[in-house]
Amino acid sequence: MLSKRTVNVLKWGRCEAFAAVYPKVPDRVLLNFSPLPSLSSPHRNRSAFPAAQGEHLHQKMSENGALPLRGKVLTVDTMNANVKKVDYAVRGPIVQRAVQIEKELKEGVKKPFEEVIKANIGDAHAMGQRPITFFRQVMALCTYPQLLDDNKFPEDAKNRARRILQSCGGNSIGAYTTSQGIDCVRHDVANYIQRRDGGIPSDPDNIYLTTGASDGIVVRQANANTVLCTLDLYTQSQPFSLNFCNPGEHFCQVQSRQCIEDVIRFAVKENLFLMADEVYQDNVYAEGCEFHSFKKVLFEMGPEYSSKVELASFHSTSKFKQYMAWGYMEVINMDPEVKAQLTKLVSVRLCPPAPGQALMDLVVNSPQPGEPSYQTFIKERTDVLSALAEKAKLTEEILNTVPGISCNPVQGAMYSFPRITLPERAINEAKAKGQAPDMFYCMKLLEETGICLVPGSGFGQREGTYHFRMTILPPTDKLKIMLNKLKEFHQKFTQQYS
Repeated sequence: MLSKRTVNVLKWGRCEAFAAVYPKVPDRVLLNFSPLPSLSSPHRNRSAFPAAQGEHLHQKMSENGALPLRGKVLTVDTMNANVKKVDYAVRGPIVQRAVQIEKELKEGVKKPFEEVIKANIGDAHAMGQRPITFFRQVMALCTYPQLLDDNKFPEDAKNRARRILQSCGGNSIGAYTTSQGIDCVRHDVANYIQRRDGGIPSDPDNIYLTTGASDGIVVRQANANTVLCTLDLYTQSQPFSLNFCNPGEHFCQVQSRQCIEDVIRFAVKENLFLMADEVYQDNVYAEGCEFHSFKKVLFEMGPEYSSKVELASFHSTSKFKQYMAWGYMEVINMDPEVKAQLTKLVSVRLCPPAPGQALMDLVVNSPQPGEPSYQTFIKERTDVLSALAEKAKLTEEILNTVPGISCNPVQGAMYSFPRITLPERAINEAKAKGQAPDMFYCMKLLEETGICLVPGSGFGQREGTYHFRMTILPPTDKLKIMLNKLKEFHQKFTQQYS
């Protein structure tokens, strides 16, 4: 056995990314050695760690499986197999090629376009959306408290900053927080949910602050397998949870109350844990559409459902607001022992960054009527949503004028997911190259126009159908140019392969 003075078990919280790719094999030990004194150090004790002892240690480690006899310890064969299965189309080969093209343009390489338009991801600020003034003000005050004496900042922003700082260790936004998140922020989140849902109670102890909604979902789904279902098909598998995004991120549909009730009934019938991704709840544009939270619908359906259904719902600051990607998770009806394990799991990660928690607090505790920042806040918020609504309608209208492209109404979120008809010749050429046909299409689009989209095959789609996903975030003038370029490309592509 190795001496405890020599070996330290590698801590997950400190080396999360590394541990995630390392296989979870019981007879392997992750080791963290303090460095030996330098050979040139005048304080080095040559007898402290003799060569023979070092060879003996190496031999013991090899025998214990802590070291291989030769070659690399961490290889694609020994790493966690789940890591190799990860495929994130939003930042996949198309985007990697787009980055290369950007470098080529900077180096003076001639292209049939002057810039790459990255319409693959919902990065609002990168597309020119202006940040919300109030949030930037409060974050500046939290980060540099000396500004609290500056008369340029409104008093409501100062009050929010003081309250947040008083809840942080040492009155500093740089301090660690409790693992579930800053207490006052979790209370504000609970109050926000209660207001949103018409008075249905929310317990701060059921709130977990996260580094974005995605982080909360990853924590909840540790080691889960994904079963992809179309909307009218239930697989023969036996899934554990049902994940539902409303408004939908890819298809941009806002679910009706009836639809949500049907999902809840289905979850009860099939004994499923419900996970509701509701990060786009502010992004609803289409007339007649309204956001309904899963929790509100669940409780309004009565105790028959509200006392049974286990639910985790997620929200974040990263969508229409686009301040930074921080969020929260609320759990309902979770088994107390499971909840204790969840709390333990988030504790291992120590805590979400305090600045992100502060931003989350501002989302759920925004300026109210009568406060100095209220009018500016409402105007900026309204301008953002109005512009998105205009661009959603524009996208649908232009794409539906193109033969071979069909775009559903963009009811919410910030993307469109048009279906495209591809000539048989193009499909065959794509398959010959080992590519999905819509990947082949999107790669050609990028090379010829500089428009970066995501192929629908990266999200899952019916066999024999093809799509692409694009964001509606570019400024209106640039969006019009992009859509017209896309229209011209599709017509040319269809003619070329017909």
